Amino acid sequence: MVGGLTIPPPPTVRLDPARVREHLDLVGFRESAEGDYARQVRDIQAFAAGTFTGADGTPARSPVAEGTDAEVWILATSPGESARTAGELGLPLAASYHLTPSAVLETVEAYRRAFRPSPTLARPWVMVSADVMVAQDDASARELAAGYGPWVASARSSRGTIPYPSPAEVAGWDWTQRDRDLVADRVDTQFVGSASAVARGLRTLRDVTGADEIIVTTVVHDHAARVRSHELLARQWAAGSA
Repeated sequence: MVGGLTIPPPPTVRLDPARVREHLDLVGFRESAEGDYARQVRDIQAFAAGTFTGADGTPARSPVAEGTDAEVWILATSPGESARTAGELGLPLAASYHLTPSAVLETVEAYRRAFRPSPTLARPWVMVSADVMVAQDDASARELAAGYGPWVASARSSRGTIPYPSPAEVAGWDWTQRDRDLVADRVDTQFVGSASAVARGLRTLRDVTGADEIIVTTVVHDHAARVRSHELLARQWAAGSA
């Protein structure tokens, strides 16, 4: 615990290398040299500004991108190249507590350490993500969130991600200790409960990480429950729980 915030140890995830490579190929992943990522981000900025030139000095334009007022954010799940690039280019950072809670503090620290003021930002600006499930009371929220562990376990295993299970489906789930160990970091850092309880937890997340913004995601079987979760939290936050 750091200032009341759970910072779990990293999970031990055993992935099928062949399956991982297959997935990376499907999304177009390619190996890149150190620093290539920063160059790609600069290229995006140049296309938006209409100032891009190729390696031979030839200008190239992207009418769709030029003049856009879309903000460029960098998502980082570790204190590696993404976090450093966001800081060095003076861009806002989205740090992932919901995916890699074990590394969130180091990620934010690496970003702030590397930060240089830019035309975009005069100071570091951090958004931190959180998995949230809010209901009328703690018991109802826990029931709605029951499928989260099995769903994350499927995503982290070689089986592939399953459709998010309903509470009834989870009741008969073949849930092993290995599955529990595989997702303990994610389950233990999910914010589940009444609106007031979750708001307190998110306030702690904000204070410990120094976040300027919090972004929440709610993964649940029933869409109406997701909408209700957002409504309850928004009402509580607006009432002064922030």
